[in-house]
Amino acid sequence: MTQVTLENITKSFGALDVIKDVSIDIEDREFVALVGPSGSGKSTILRMIAGLEDPSGGTIRIGDRVVNDLMPKDRDIAMVFQSYALYPHMSVRENMSFSLELQGVPKPERDAAVAEAAEILGLSELLERKPKALSGGQRQRVAMGRAIVRKPEVFLFDEPLSNLDAKLRTAMRKEVKLLHQRLESTSIYVTHDQTEAMTMADKIVVLNHGMVEQIGSPMALYDAPDNLFVAGFIGTPQMNFINGAKGEDGLVHPDGLDDVPGLAVDAAEKAAQDLSLVVGIRPEQIEIAPEQPHSALVELVEPMGGHALVTCSYGPVELRIEDRSGQRIRQGETIRFGYDPSVALLFDKDSGLRL
Repeated sequence: MTQVTLENITKSFGALDVIKDVSIDIEDREFVALVGPSGSGKSTILRMIAGLEDPSGGTIRIGDRVVNDLMPKDRDIAMVFQSYALYPHMSVRENMSFSLELQGVPKPERDAAVAEAAEILGLSELLERKPKALSGGQRQRVAMGRAIVRKPEVFLFDEPLSNLDAKLRTAMRKEVKLLHQRLESTSIYVTHDQTEAMTMADKIVVLNHGMVEQIGSPMALYDAPDNLFVAGFIGTPQMNFINGAKGEDGLVHPDGLDDVPGLAVDAAEKAAQDLSLVVGIRPEQIEIAPEQPHSALVELVEPMGGHALVTCSYGPVELRIEDRSGQRIRQGETIRFGYDPSVALLFDKDSGLRL
């Protein structure tokens, strides 16, 4: 059983605290994504697990061992970096077998390990090529193969797909996930791309300013975010946020009160005084249709193939709607929209917490 446990981990550079009391439990064979904006601390956490950085406080366990004082080579981990870090003068075979050679593994065993990894990654026909003769995706496979041949307890991925184009990134996401399932390994994957995290991980750790905002399955974070940060970070397009309150008639806020049919004056006045609430509604949960109760001005229409992303002005709010109705909505026109209030989320504006 190869579990990875972080207990109250901190990291400081001088007076700057970059990791603040982070605790994460990663189960055996689990694929966990560390996700967050630039500067959130995700790569620093990965480097501490790898032994490339020392924590300022707390405990790191891999399996039953406390590894805080162990050298990287003694932690039985393998790391795949954003940069492929291949030796340009070595062939694919030599790059993949080099770490085993340094460990003194006999050549027949090295060759067998390389052949097995090459077969898994579709590199068998490329073993004699040099890195300069490979595409970006092929180089990334070689970097993964170099990790696989070591048969480590834990795989660490530090934004390995960032250098690839959009189409290849989509293909490689599938390959990395299938590789994880085939090897039945424990994997920790750092990315700033929440789509990668959502599509690949069993569990996501959302980080912000060196702190854990929420830990959970992709759909748990999507359906029930703990706070405004997670709600806005997870999901593409981003969730819409509107100041006000959520009542029986739907969304209420000062600049849109006359837009809500049948709203009593006293209820409107009460809502206008209570701006400590934020209503969150996802773009795909909004419907555009003539009979809907609310109106908005279309600012931008982005055709996406099977749907269109419509950006509107609704009072002072910029509203994003994912429209799958097939209507020919045009910039500058006024649309009618609505949504089921039961699917909206309500947050406290001051604390950011979901109510």
